[in-house]
Amino acid sequence: MDYRVSQQSFDVGRPVLDSSSRQKVVSIDGGGREKYSQFVLIPLRSRTRPIRRHMREVRMVARALKSTRHPVLAHIVPVRRCNLSCTYCNEFDTTSVPVPTEEMLQRIDHLARLGTAAIHLSGGEPLLHPQLDAIIERIGQHGIFSGVLTNGYLLTVDRIRRLNRAGLDHLQISVDNVTPDDVSVKSLKLLDRKLQWLGEYAEFEVNINSVVGSSTQNPDDAVAVARRAIRLGLTSTVGLIHDEGGQLKPLDENQRNAYQEALKLGKQSFTNFAFYNQFQKNLSLGLPNHWHCRAGSRYLYICEDGLVHYCSQQRGYPAIPLEQYTTADLEREYHSVKPCAPFCTISCVHRVAMLDFVRENPKEALTRFFPPKESNSPTSSMPLRVRALAWLFLPSKLGKRRFLQEIAKRILGVA
Repeated sequence: MDYRVSQQSFDVGRPVLDSSSRQKVVSIDGGGREKYSQFVLIPLRSRTRPIRRHMREVRMVARALKSTRHPVLAHIVPVRRCNLSCTYCNEFDTTSVPVPTEEMLQRIDHLARLGTAAIHLSGGEPLLHPQLDAIIERIGQHGIFSGVLTNGYLLTVDRIRRLNRAGLDHLQISVDNVTPDDVSVKSLKLLDRKLQWLGEYAEFEVNINSVVGSSTQNPDDAVAVARRAIRLGLTSTVGLIHDEGGQLKPLDENQRNAYQEALKLGKQSFTNFAFYNQFQKNLSLGLPNHWHCRAGSRYLYICEDGLVHYCSQQRGYPAIPLEQYTTADLEREYHSVKPCAPFCTISCVHRVAMLDFVRENPKEALTRFFPPKESNSPTSSMPLRVRALAWLFLPSKLGKRRFLQEIAKRILGVA
């Protein structure tokens, strides 16, 4: 394997992180500040992996913008059991056994036949499945983007390295507070060392999701969690706590202020822009949204029994076995109206629906998601990858641009 030698030196308060490797603090200087300075060997493959992952993300979004005839994202449960018992959560039990590995692989294969672009493993706690790495590898063999949603408690340095070898693309941990309370022990105090390990050793993308809502006792904790994630070189998002039906619990003024502050710390991207537009802002104000939910079509939730549901909070609809789910089911649910949509807080469902909004009304959608700054062009406030996709898919009357657009689409494999 080829390697390059890299050297870094930084104060922990202002870390400078190598894009391909995050390093641990190993010494303390005479003034009592932690310092790092040593040579490390960095695999070239690790250095290029983020670039390759971003290209796959762009291709995934481009394919979703081109066609509505495949699921963009599927959440699948390999085990319902969880090692924690957060009082606001209704997605776990304490007794279920893991889904047999062969059944999980068959479900992954069928999702691939449906053309699914991304598969995220959730729970319960997915790290409790003894063959999780084999499941992740199967997802990658189909060229599908893989993700794991975990509480982080079972992560060790060895476990992170195993996830690297399995080819995991994305991992998300929700940190609910700074110190544990009677609602949740997913606290920064207890998980911080795990986050440091992720910053040091993970070759996959890591997102830390903080939460604001009536179940959180101190809304400012969300801001502290977001700042810590950014300091460790991880990405940060903030979500709204929902009730047992996935509906909004309105925020008070302090919660709204904390939500907005944590929101500003996050990084805008095309795949998580639902967090940065009027959609989520309406929810934080207790206002409804007018949108078309594509659950059951562009987004699938597959429970441990192998049934397809709209989402984790609307289990029981349509409740069709995955192996019997066809393109006709995708087409039906693409057009069906879900009465729970106006106050829904399930952000992953928002995201895939927003992609179709961009496809159907590109100029209106991009302007709404990324309002232009004063005296600047309409695309000036968009992240770079969003500008590229806007250039690629927005209609143009210029013949030369249309020609270049077709070439770019062919390169991405979405022509």
